[in-house]
Amino acid sequence: MKLDQLRIIVDERERKSGIPDLLKSVGLNLEMKTLPIGDYIVAPETVVERKSIRDLMASVFDGRLFDQCSRLKEHFEHPIVLMEGNVDEIEEITENPLIFYGALSTVVLDFKIPVIPTPSASHTAKLLVSMCSRQDSQKGPFLKKIKKSNDLEKQQLSILCSLPGVGEKFAVRMLTKFGTPLNVFSATLAELSKIEGLGEARAKKIKKTMDTQSKFQKSSNQKTLHDV
Repeated sequence: MKLDQLRIIVDERERKSGIPDLLKSVGLNLEMKTLPIGDYIVAPETVVERKSIRDLMASVFDGRLFDQCSRLKEHFEHPIVLMEGNVDEIEEITENPLIFYGALSTVVLDFKIPVIPTPSASHTAKLLVSMCSRQDSQKGPFLKKIKKSNDLEKQQLSILCSLPGVGEKFAVRMLTKFGTPLNVFSATLAELSKIEGLGEARAKKIKKTMDTQSKFQKSSNQKTLHDV
């Protein structure tokens, strides 16, 4: 397939990276858009989120990374995180590289999203061309109508994700079934067990977490010398 027959959709914010210019220089057809998720759509179901090492670390520390991964998985069959730069930079950014590798492990093992390293923008461009030129690429519309999740939705999901054994997938199922986090907390063991894939054992753990009396209340009920 000739490069001038290939098409790639690029997020407007990627202009300053220099990668769109590199892609243009080899003859690819670029469409610049403001994408709600991801940086490069190289096939109808393949989206690439590009992060420099520093961007990746920043998104780990501010909690954006896992939210982005959830949305990538929700809307695309083949999301990819592309990690650009020299991994030795991690030593300069954080005193504990295990935080970095722990986050990567979560992306790969929990979200099932591959992480591909590239050393520079020119290598990133080569990888994108390679992904774009696969002969067996599916046909179909590249762009989807993707609704941006609002802050209230994120807060509701975050509240439910704090429960034992509950990730984004189950949190969404809970809200779909019960409507509000309060209704989830009020649900019976039998009702929770009926959520697809959750099971009785996990439902019991959730109920135990919500029903067990806190030690903080016990200590606050003890009289002090001032109360006597």
